Amino acid sequence: MRQTAALVLRLVMAAASLAGVVTQFVIAVQIDFGVVNFFSYFTTLSNLFASIVFLVGAAQIIRKKPAGPRWDAVRGSSVVYMAFVGIVFNTLLAGADVGPLLPWTNVVHHMLMPLAVVIDWLLLPPRTRLSLRTAFVWILVPVVYTVYSVVRGAITGFYCYPFFNPAAVGGYGGVALYCVVLLIGFIVLALVIRAVGNAMSRRSVPVR
Repeated sequence: MRQTAALVLRLVMAAASLAGVVTQFVIAVQIDFGVVNFFSYFTTLSNLFASIVFLVGAAQIIRKKPAGPRWDAVRGSSVVYMAFVGIVFNTLLAGADVGPLLPWTNVVHHMLMPLAVVIDWLLLPPRTRLSLRTAFVWILVPVVYTVYSVVRGAITGFYCYPFFNPAAVGGYGGVALYCVVLLIGFIVLALVIRAVGNAMSRRSVPVR
């Protein structure tokens, strides 16, 4: 029953998320928003990654292929990234200008998909216990992304999110403060996702 529910969830949400990305990409091209700008959003990258993870995970269920430790770590990273997207968007970015965003893609990418990956993590928890080192490896991606966003923004003048823009947060001191707070929040979230996965790992089913 859990596997069937997870299979349906993964296929439906991966399709919805990818449809949203494609739709927004077409709009971005039409208004000359810039391909690099479009793919510079953490939301876009996280939704693409989570959708791929969902599709691979769905294939594993269909093929009855057991998941290994590395796959559990990959799944965990997608859960953390998408949960972070949902939390940040619905707190810090509510009402902010984040580009040509359609209402339905906003709901899918910032609300439904983050919720879906968390539900999936609870439905089919990791088969193996995740190390503390794994949780900190998850942090590397947002750190690199943050450096990229701030440096590229300084060069091009384009910032995906207002907290990366010194003109919007009182200079680079404000940017640094936001980055530190977001990093702390991300670390806490990663540790929570790891702890939940480890606590439920004993209930894991034979296939992922």
